[in-house]
Amino acid sequence: MRTRAAVLCAAAAVVAGSVTALPASAAARAPVQVSPVTWKKCGTTDYPTLQCGSVKVPLDHRNPRGKQITLALSRVPHTASASQGPLLVNPGGPGGSGLALAGFVASALPKKVAAQYDIIGFDPRGVGKSSPAIDCAPGYFKPVRPDSVPATPALEQANLKRVQSFTAACGKKYANLLPYLDTVSAAQDMDSVRQALGARRISYFGYSYGTYLGAVYAKLHPDRVRRLVLDSIVDPTGVWYEDNLSQDYAFDDRQRALMTWIAKYNSTYKLGTDPAKVEAEWYAMRTALAKKPAGGKVGASELEDTFIPGGYYNGYWPYLADAFSAYVNGKKTAALVDAYENFAAVDASGDNGYSVYAAVQCRDSSWPRDWTQWRKDNWAAYEKAPFMVWNNAWYNAVCAYWPTKTLKPLNIANGKLPPALLFQATDDAATPYQGGVTVHRLLAGSGLVVEQGGGNHGITLSGNTCLDSYLAAYLTDGTVPHGVGTADAVCRKTPDPKPLTTKAASTSSHGSTLHDLLGFRG
Repeated sequence: MRTRAAVLCAAAAVVAGSVTALPASAAARAPVQVSPVTWKKCGTTDYPTLQCGSVKVPLDHRNPRGKQITLALSRVPHTASASQGPLLVNPGGPGGSGLALAGFVASALPKKVAAQYDIIGFDPRGVGKSSPAIDCAPGYFKPVRPDSVPATPALEQANLKRVQSFTAACGKKYANLLPYLDTVSAAQDMDSVRQALGARRISYFGYSYGTYLGAVYAKLHPDRVRRLVLDSIVDPTGVWYEDNLSQDYAFDDRQRALMTWIAKYNSTYKLGTDPAKVEAEWYAMRTALAKKPAGGKVGASELEDTFIPGGYYNGYWPYLADAFSAYVNGKKTAALVDAYENFAAVDASGDNGYSVYAAVQCRDSSWPRDWTQWRKDNWAAYEKAPFMVWNNAWYNAVCAYWPTKTLKPLNIANGKLPPALLFQATDDAATPYQGGVTVHRLLAGSGLVVEQGGGNHGITLSGNTCLDSYLAAYLTDGTVPHGVGTADAVCRKTPDPKPLTTKAASTSSHGSTLHDLLGFRG
């Protein structure tokens, strides 16, 4: 699925002016020597053994001796006597920083497994500590934004004006960089990292959009993949326009799952025992906030931003429910503002993440260039799944006006890989279940582990011991389950949370470390 940028994915018919993505044959070009990484200590309290480094890569991989850019890397080195080589990790986005994820994965895996790998994090091109990093329009998500639902021509024009100003700013500031911000280029960067690490092959572990990045790398360089783990899987046949529309329906389902959970705990939240009535209260709250934003910050669009993370991870549900209840039952806004600031407010790193998200997705594939098509498709979806349709549409609408030509996505079907291991929750909203099924079919010999009834996005290393046992076995010796039917193995879902037993002063310690690292819309 922002850093806070998510994997909102989707594909459309190829528009005039599209160009073909860098073909797999490009891997056969004469190699250019990549300097080894110089590692320095950069440990933190949480990850004391973390090291940092960087590598130079070509801006344009078709011109490997041309202009170079810098990728920031992190590493937790192996400690076992025998190493299984590098394990590159990516949290998704596009636009997510992977530097801290290396430390998390190293600490969350069983010690005997983590000890066998050099676990490598990286900031993809344009992101975070890589250079240059982009920020098209600082403060783009500053509240209060226009209501996302364009119920009047004036609201539609206000939102379109924002979108067009963002694209204009990107085109003006980064005209020489935007043509090289795409998934294929990021995948080729990974091969430069492999060379800098002195490895013949790499292993890879990606979440969300990181699953698509990993699949593209595997398509370009199947002989350089040792092990491949994909968790919460993008449907590669829909990048990116159609995947976004599919996502809208799935997020509506997850929002209604939250309403059902709140109704179950009516004794705590006092919003009613009928989920439909609880949902009606939520939309009434949205209407009220559109007229009078809470704390001058949380209008209708910001309310959607605040609750969208609940579709990614149910660990946020108790905090969202507390804020919802306080507003409806006591007309208190503090908890709602607090939830917005913790779950949805976009800081400078979020501005950077969104800029990269937009640049990559708008470049990766064709999008409708006629706004009437967007209007038609999104109103049709809104009639059936209103929760985040228009919020999602405006998040991606920059691609209707993007200043670069588009690529044609690669067909990631692959029969040349070692067996890959795939993880997918059946009720994942950010990357709906069909994505896992499709990639399982496209990657010959892969094994699909399903969390039945699970709705979280990013399901390994998040407390489900059944899922984690398959991950540990695979990383240890390449074991892949093979069963009968769509799924090769099925795990029970992680239980839904309970209401908070004590009122937290803030949500600053919310959720799991993993889901904080994965972010939202990314």
